[in-house]
Amino acid sequence: MEQSPLETKSLNAYLDPLVKRYERIEFIEDDPISIPHAFDDPSDRELIGLFAAILAWGRRDIMLRKLAELCDRFGFRPYQFVRDFDTSRDGPKLSGFKHRTFNEQDLVGLVLALKDLLRSESLESLFARGLSSDDPVRSGIESFSNTILDAVPGRPTRMRKHVARPSTGSACKRINMYLRWMVRPGPVDFGQWTCIEPRDLILPLDVHSGTQARAAGMLTRKSNDWRAAQELTEACRKLDPDDPCKYDFAFFGTGSAGETLEPLEASTSRST
Repeated sequence: MEQSPLETKSLNAYLDPLVKRYERIEFIEDDPISIPHAFDDPSDRELIGLFAAILAWGRRDIMLRKLAELCDRFGFRPYQFVRDFDTSRDGPKLSGFKHRTFNEQDLVGLVLALKDLLRSESLESLFARGLSSDDPVRSGIESFSNTILDAVPGRPTRMRKHVARPSTGSACKRINMYLRWMVRPGPVDFGQWTCIEPRDLILPLDVHSGTQARAAGMLTRKSNDWRAAQELTEACRKLDPDDPCKYDFAFFGTGSAGETLEPLEASTSRST
């Protein structure tokens, strides 16, 4: 989507204050990022952050309770729990866990997959080994997700709906959100991964952020798929080439607050 210099300046004037309003410490409490924020160790943060991102759907209050329950089942030491997981000893601690369609079988399978992978590398290095220079996030997510899926015992088909891949057309909202958490600096995000730069990130796109982006006239594609996520990210790169993903706070923050963004023409006419 082409933007004239005037449109870019007007969009910056419209959206940047919204980013500042929502990218605040107060945002953390009611967001799934509050789960990794409860841990000081970077290994714990990146591991429980992955679970938090994968389970971040459905009613927010229920989702946060289930994530808190998962931390409890992990003994509040997620990295050590997964790395040392023993099915006979620790399997009963995961018995009966369920969040929407993600059940105990999925949880145990994911834990076993990550245990196997963490024997030789961190989650960041696992993501980094799939990067390509021309399209780092797409290639990284594709490799990262496929490697995890291949490591799940039995490679159950049902796991494919929990671990998304761009090749299926998915917007990969939850993995892109996880990457935002790990790559962007604070105050909300952690900035602990250095394998890619914030400028490379793709915006987490779902029905809510898509609705807001279309209302603002920044997204034309109707489906909330990978191509739409790329389109929106490119529009945001025109506003901030070094940190396009910061606008996730404008789209998601206003949507969760019950506000509706307006097309550029409407927003600028109200300020003149």
